[in-house]
Amino acid sequence: MDLAAIFERARCTGFVHAVALDGSRRAGLDADASVVPASVVKVLIAVEAENQMYDGTLDPTARVRIGDAERTPGPVGLSLLQDPVELSVRDLVPLMLTLSDNVATDAVLARVGLGAVNETARRLGLTSTVLATDIRGLIDSIARDAGFEDWAGFVAWRRDGADGAEGADEGTALRRLSVARALSHNPDTRTTARDMTTLLRRVWEDEAGPPEACARVRDHMARQLTRSRLARGFRGASVAAKSGGLMGIARNEIGVVRFPEGDGYAVAVFTHAADPTRDEHAVDDAIGAAAAAVVAGLR
Repeated sequence: MDLAAIFERARCTGFVHAVALDGSRRAGLDADASVVPASVVKVLIAVEAENQMYDGTLDPTARVRIGDAERTPGPVGLSLLQDPVELSVRDLVPLMLTLSDNVATDAVLARVGLGAVNETARRLGLTSTVLATDIRGLIDSIARDAGFEDWAGFVAWRRDGADGAEGADEGTALRRLSVARALSHNPDTRTTARDMTTLLRRVWEDEAGPPEACARVRDHMARQLTRSRLARGFRGASVAAKSGGLMGIARNEIGVVRFPEGDGYAVAVFTHAADPTRDEHAVDDAIGAAAAAVVAGLR
């Protein structure tokens, strides 16, 4: 099982950890290295939100109005809307986990609190996981490190170019962003592959919170629309997962694979690419292949 070779063929570096849900067997590659979590951190935020809704700290029916001021940049979901919308707090959580909606994530995080999420990480034994800012703050920091005032300034440069006449192509834009600390090998918002499989095991074993709260997180993850990464490595097995990606540098997925025979495995695969323009489909294939290889070794 040469996991490193799988990632080399996809022109990226990989970080992997897998563990049987009963804790009996585990394996990985650089599982304790700091990695860019990207949107997989939304699982941890969802755990905190579901716990607070269960214990009454957070009102699940509270209405949240989202207009331009609350619209965090993102490629899908509420980020793309032009008019104000209103949803309940509890309806924001499935958008976080099925569509990876950045706006929904920041709206939930504003209500549960950054400190509470980090405290839950410590309580669950995620010793190398830190959430330093919300999604909007993360994206703005990437733009600032690239020399812009904020993300809006980068978007204007990308559209109009430095002289206001010609925009930048995608490769040029991604390479300029790649210097950001948030995309480095030791980012402020960080995790490890091992921490994420610990989180998944605790969710699947009802140890991350009340069983009802854990069950809702599992159900949302099972409905994620992205099926091109972990799921690609498994036929005849169910996969509940959360993907993540950031600026072409990070491309990740964590999830739980269950086989008809009854055995299940928590798996986390993170990738980091020096060239943000490398073939994303090849990286997706590598994520699925690495997950399949490490789980096969455990089985």
